[in-house]
This record gives sequence, structure tokens and C-alpha cells, in this order.
Amino acid sequence: MIKKDDILDIGITGMTHEGIGVGRIDGMVVFVQGALDGERARIKIIKVTKTYAVARIEELTEKSPLRQEPFCPVYKRCGGCSLQHMRYEKTLDFKHQVVIDNLQRIGGLTELKVEPTLGMDKPSGYRNKAQYPVGMGKSGLEAGFFARRSHEIVNTKSCDIQHPVSDTAKAAVLEYMKAYKVSAYDEVTHYGLIRHVVTKVGIQTGEVMVIIVSASPSIPKRDKLVEILKGRVPGLQSVILNINDQPGNVVLGKRNITLYGKDSIEDRLGGLIFEISPLSFYQINPVQTEILYQKAITYAGLTGAETVFDLYCGIGTIALFAAGKAKKVIGVEVIPEAVEAARRNAERNGITNAEFYAGEAETVVPQLYEQGVKADVVFVDPPRKGCDEALLRTLVAMAPRRIVYVSCNPSTLARDLKYLTGEGFEVKEVQPVDMFPWTVHVESVVLITRVKD
Repeated sequence: MIKKDDILDIGITGMTHEGIGVGRIDGMVVFVQGALDGERARIKIIKVTKTYAVARIEELTEKSPLRQEPFCPVYKRCGGCSLQHMRYEKTLDFKHQVVIDNLQRIGGLTELKVEPTLGMDKPSGYRNKAQYPVGMGKSGLEAGFFARRSHEIVNTKSCDIQHPVSDTAKAAVLEYMKAYKVSAYDEVTHYGLIRHVVTKVGIQTGEVMVIIVSASPSIPKRDKLVEILKGRVPGLQSVILNINDQPGNVVLGKRNITLYGKDSIEDRLGGLIFEISPLSFYQINPVQTEILYQKAITYAGLTGAETVFDLYCGIGTIALFAAGKAKKVIGVEVIPEAVEAARRNAERNGITNAEFYAGEAETVVPQLYEQGVKADVVFVDPPRKGCDEALLRTLVAMAPRRIVYVSCNPSTLARDLKYLTGEGFEVKEVQPVDMFPWTVHVESVVLITRVKD
């Protein structure tokens, strides 16, 4: 009988989708954080339930050749890049298997071939957006990332997956706060001002936006904040004060005040120029985004005669990529600010065959369909929760020739593919792309075609 604090030997025979090693002792499943399949270890049991146990590694007695030393000094506490103990090629294989497992277990797609995960040549410094919570720690004012499964801030001077200018901007804001005694927001008492520092970087243009998230629009010495940021942050084009006075985990509020420069910045992607505003979504890894979108456009098989829907379109990235190869593109996005940005992006790039609607896809698309507007090809790029069933029902009724599904969550992807394959569609190809190196997250682009009558 396994008990808490037992020291035991175990062989790791598999891994969960969160990258946790799995083995069995006396028939009970044991989860071991940081263990790789094929390894053996002496472990300490830290939790026991009726059906499983959780343990930590005391000593690795047999190491996998695919293990490496994590490159981040706060790797174990932070938990953001939880696969750093794997060699990069191992992480790609791991993510490939995660997609396969979900498609088979949830989607019932047991015969489907999944292509190998497309990785990066240099999987570092790839993030063009950073979000640093700010708070008071044991050593005073600090900013970094939340520890795994908590809101304890892990103070970090630098992060290897962020663009280096983001760390510079964070340090500049802390310098301002210390110099002028500006308080950090306390999540428990709800007192204090500064909650987060958010950065957005145009990787191709070099333009930088710094967003200071405050619980109040009244912060002291705004001019000094701007002065410090201008002196420290190369490429600074925009300083935004974002007001978030609501309790909870949502980082950004809805109100923005421009303290310096422009209301938005720009970046280039695939030969197009895109406007990036404080609240709009823009893929965080532009190198892999181009690879992802090129695959999506290839899957669409556009000839120039199609009407195309781009659902959950954000600032119109996929829509504008497709516009040059289609007759007409219609984008739908729930965030009005992003829709306005998409329209400006179309105008800035001289694209006249794209139009954008603000609203939930599951509401707007059925309305368009009732008005007789149908798509030959549909792109869907939903959030982690996947597509609403009302939207899927409309797509089934509309019967587009092709659906190209871009997913950031293999489990909801599998669920939605199960629905579509039960309603007259078939999955032709699945391509995982490593948009988030060293994390457990994986993006996939999937080609779905209508079964011919």
C-alpha cells in the first residue's frame, strides 16, 4: 500500500499531455513531474488518492538520452516552459503524440495520419508579447511570472523565450515604481495601483508598445514613467495606460489611455503590414505564424473564384493572407477594436475584397447564411474552448468545399472534428506546428473536406 512520504523505485512508461512522467507501483498509477518515458527513478510520494499517487524525483537512476539540463534558473518554480528538461527534438515528438492521442481518444480518428511537428531552427526569444504580473515579495517590489498553479510571482530578470526588449521594459517600469513610490496592486486586499506590465513587439519593424495595467487611471508622475521608458527601451513607439479595476484573473481592462506616441504599433508578416493595438490578438511567434498560415492557405486550395470566411479572425491576419487568392473574404471577430484594426489593415495593404463583422461567430455566421451568404472555404481559428456547436451546425448546413481548422487545443479540436466527421465531412491532413517551444502547447492546422454526395 503506497503511503505519503514513501521512498520508492519506479520505471516511467509514458507521459501525460502536460509532460508529466507516468509509471505504476503495485498497480497504482504514479505521476512524476519532470520524469521522461524510459527513465527509472527513486521518488518520494507527496500525495495519495484512491486512484493515483503524485511523486517528486529524489534521484534519477536511469536517464533518458533525450534529457537535458534546463536553461532557465527559475525553471522548476515558474512552470511556464515545463519541457525544458527535454531536448528540443523530443519536445516535437511529444507534441506530435499529444495530437495523435487526442484525435484517437476523443475524436475517434484512429486511421488518420498526423504529420511530424514543424519546429523552429532557433527556439528562443520568439515571443513578441509578454505579460509580467507585478507585486510585493519578500525582497520588495518584483515582477516576473506566476508560479505553477498559483499566483505567487517568480521574480525574473530575464526570460529566454521573450524578446529581450520586453525584459528591458519591465525593468524600466519597476525603476519608475521604486523611484516614485508607486504601489503594486494586491490581489487579496485590492489596494495598490500597478497590476501588470505588458509588452508588444513588432519583430520585423522593431516597434515596441509598453502597456502598464493599473487599477486606477490616476498614477503619479506619468511624465517620469514615459521619460524612463524612452531612455531605456529601444524602438519605443507607444506607452499605454490600461485601466483594470475589476478583481479576477483577466489581465487587461477595456479602457486605454495613450501616454506617449501612437495608439498602436505595426509589424510585417508574409509581406503584409498589420496594426497591433493593446487589446487585439496577434500571434505571439511570427516566425512560426508564417509557416502555419502558409500551410493553412495551401490547404484552402484557393483558385480566385471562392468566397472565404475567416472566423475568429482577430486583426484579419489569415483573411488578408487569403484575400489575394480568393474572390471575396469575410472575417468575423468578437472584439470590436480588433475588427476596426482588421479594416484598417485591409486598407493599409490595398485589399478591397475583404470585409469584417463584429460579433460572435456562432451568431454572425447563421445570420449571414440566412441572408444567402455562403462560403466555399472556411477558416476557423477559435480560442482554446473550440467552436460553438451552433457555428458547427451552420457550417454543416452551408456545406463549404473545404474547412481549414487552426487549433491551439488538441482536445477541443478532436471534439469538433468528431462532430464534423459525423455530419458529412472528412479529415484529410493534420499538421502540428510548434508555436510555443518549451511549453506543452501545440498548434495544429487541419484540412477538412466535404464528402461528395
